[in-house]
Amino acid sequence: MIERQNVLPEPDLPGTGDLVAEGKRLAKDWQVAPGAFLTETGCQSEADYKRAAIADGRIMQHAQIGYRDPGKSCRAWREIYETCAGRGVNVDRYGICLDWSMGVPRDERNAAQLGTGLILQAPEDFARLTDQAPVAPHFGDFVMGFPAAVENTQAALAAGATSIGNLGQYFTFRLPGHDDDIAATEATVTALALCAAQPVEVLVHSNLDDGFAGLFLDLSSALGAVLLEKHIVETLINATASHCWGHHFTDPKRRLAFHLALARITDTPGTMIYGNTVAYQGSDAENYASLASYLLTDIAGQRLQPTGHAINPVPVRENERIPDIDEVIEAQLFAARLGEHADGYAGLINPEEADELADRILEGGRRFFDNVMKGLSDAGIDTQDAFELLLAIRRIGGKQLEQLYGAGKADDTAPGGCQPIVQSSLVEDLNELAGKHVRRIGEADSRRIAQARPRVMVAASDVHEHGKLALEQVLRSVGAEPLDGGVSVDAEVLARDAVKADAEAIMVSTYNGIALDYYRLLKTALTAEGSAIPVLIGGRTNQIPQGSNTSLPVDVTRELMAEGAIVCGTIEDAVPALLTIMEDKQ
Repeated sequence: MIERQNVLPEPDLPGTGDLVAEGKRLAKDWQVAPGAFLTETGCQSEADYKRAAIADGRIMQHAQIGYRDPGKSCRAWREIYETCAGRGVNVDRYGICLDWSMGVPRDERNAAQLGTGLILQAPEDFARLTDQAPVAPHFGDFVMGFPAAVENTQAALAAGATSIGNLGQYFTFRLPGHDDDIAATEATVTALALCAAQPVEVLVHSNLDDGFAGLFLDLSSALGAVLLEKHIVETLINATASHCWGHHFTDPKRRLAFHLALARITDTPGTMIYGNTVAYQGSDAENYASLASYLLTDIAGQRLQPTGHAINPVPVRENERIPDIDEVIEAQLFAARLGEHADGYAGLINPEEADELADRILEGGRRFFDNVMKGLSDAGIDTQDAFELLLAIRRIGGKQLEQLYGAGKADDTAPGGCQPIVQSSLVEDLNELAGKHVRRIGEADSRRIAQARPRVMVAASDVHEHGKLALEQVLRSVGAEPLDGGVSVDAEVLARDAVKADAEAIMVSTYNGIALDYYRLLKTALTAEGSAIPVLIGGRTNQIPQGSNTSLPVDVTRELMAEGAIVCGTIEDAVPALLTIMEDKQ
């Protein structure tokens, strides 16, 4: 059971009223500037633009951009819009991939660990970017939800943005070296109040997959998370909440059903439906099939129930590396042409099954929301105080929230402790992925691993947890003992925890652009601990070079191996390495 003293032990917490008042005060000096998009369209906000598109029956398109080099990011802003417009395709909005160091206050940023994204230092840098073409700017990643939320929101507003987030990241993302959740919550509540006090409508964006929906086992819990966020943003702060999802929604029927369920609890236009990037596991040709599959579902959803969400054609190489400008353009042109064909399939789609699923998701989502609100209130947490509720939810975490308050029937044999109302795709995706790798490992090596039973500390170098979860599941399946090393974990912390847990190996799942830097930090930390625990690293073993004029990462497999890392191209590649490690130890 949850008890207040275990979740919020601090005797004095910042007051929401004072933070809201500060946001209102800041709004006198920081307001939405017209910018290229609002000036060109004549709209007061992107929400107004979206409502007009819904009325016209037009489906919008979203692209993600943001290269380490600001000059290249500006060029991408122009080229994507102009090239697509020249082909009769309108790209309506850009999501800007900011670097995770942008979540750190500006005066501390120089000392922060860099990721792979764009770094904008001053408000004029934000405006210089958004003035390149009349595309709606969407400042999501690493803006709201972090210690720098106020200064980043100020700059985004001054650059003409009326879609700002990503509130979902507040609940789950961690900046390397920054663990002050009270400071992050203070900044987030103030930034929310700043958005609420604007003279025009500002969408507070939340990507559910970046929040708890990426880990929930029940889609009704994900919809319940929407209701929780709406309660905080709209009821308690008086701002406007808008939601995105899609990364982990692989099944077309459930993807469509969630769209329909979400439309039943809000009239606010949505931001975008993100691409189902976990489906990109093959060649370019194979990934185009996955791209077409989720786009067709999302287009059908906008035809059946228009919500203003832009579709998001993710370039097919996104799971290998950061896509270049021409690849973003290709994906946008593909989506537009698919949209032209999609209307011919409208009469073939029977939405009844998706409607029935949506009803179940909605009923379960409301029950989850009610359960959370009552459970936290009973524990002594003030659910009518935005600061307190945000911080409590963050500290409790999605897994425990679902275990305690899930809408499904209690079942000790089910993952998470209860039967899901509508099971998320995550469980099936992980089972399928793990099963594929276990079959490739083979029975003989699986038996040898089970006999050796290595203790393996498994961690993710960044915020992407899907690979870590798959790795843990494979290790369990073959009889190894996975130890939780954390997500976006500092190398020093990982080294300390691995030594303390007497781990016999460390496995690091990494994503894009930081593999070599992270390994070097980890190796140094292990040496400081007096340890030589072998480190296996896999995923996207690439790095953005210092002084890069392309902002694209390059493969650093050879460099990693030369410095002592055991590089694993696939999960099954780790098995021979683990067996060798255990043999050497014996």
